[in-house]
Amino acid sequence: MSAPTLNHLASGYDARQAYCMAKAAELAYGDREEIEATAGEWGFDRVRHHHSTFKPPFALSDTQAYTMASPTMIVTAFRGTEPLQLRDWLSDATVPPWPGPAKRGLVHYGFAEALRAVSPSVVAAVQELRDAEQTVWFTGHSLGGALAMLAAAWLHFEKPELTAHGIYTFGQPRTCNTALAKAYDQALAGRTFRVVNNNDIVAQVPPGPVFRHVAELRYIDSSGKVRDSMPRVSKLLDRARGLAADPFAPASDGMRDHLMKAYVAALEKNLP
Repeated sequence: MSAPTLNHLASGYDARQAYCMAKAAELAYGDREEIEATAGEWGFDRVRHHHSTFKPPFALSDTQAYTMASPTMIVTAFRGTEPLQLRDWLSDATVPPWPGPAKRGLVHYGFAEALRAVSPSVVAAVQELRDAEQTVWFTGHSLGGALAMLAAAWLHFEKPELTAHGIYTFGQPRTCNTALAKAYDQALAGRTFRVVNNNDIVAQVPPGPVFRHVAELRYIDSSGKVRDSMPRVSKLLDRARGLAADPFAPASDGMRDHLMKAYVAALEKNLP
């Protein structure tokens, strides 16, 4: 399935839409030429790129994303970063969190800084390209998943005319405190789907209880099946099965499960 068909009117969790959004998130790792050529093959005739660089001591080197538009749909996909770098950075609890959108709750400082660097460009692109009431979507993997979720939050609470129709994230870390998570879940219930692959290590940082996940989890079990719910004990046993899948390198399971190609492969297998 080399040319996924994105559905601008999909609602609720949709297996085909999840796969297509994963492909869009994967494309964010490509260069400009690849992104534009592939977007064109998918029926998106306009593309805008977003890129901002940082200087030390900020842990990230840059934030990258792209926005593509068709006559019916606008998709912004944020690029992720190296999982080890992200894990170490997010586990640093010495930096205080920042206020969330419209003063709702708190956001991890690094996410707020990374998003703030490109958000004016993203908002301008969505406003420019939305010339036919297209539905608006956000996606991303790893750091990109966190930025996709937070971009949707900022737009909903501060520019409600640009509220997203759907948000799919893959291997997203924890982003915010309880207050913002509750406000987000109430506002965007049924539109956000946080996909986590078995023992993905990035989905386990930054540490709680200050930071937490938004709801609407879709869990990929150790056999590759997408589940919308799973009892806690069963999930713990399933994660143990995932760790035991490679007896020679069980510690690397969390890193393997975080790979974007692992998400794409699993979601493709779950297509109807």
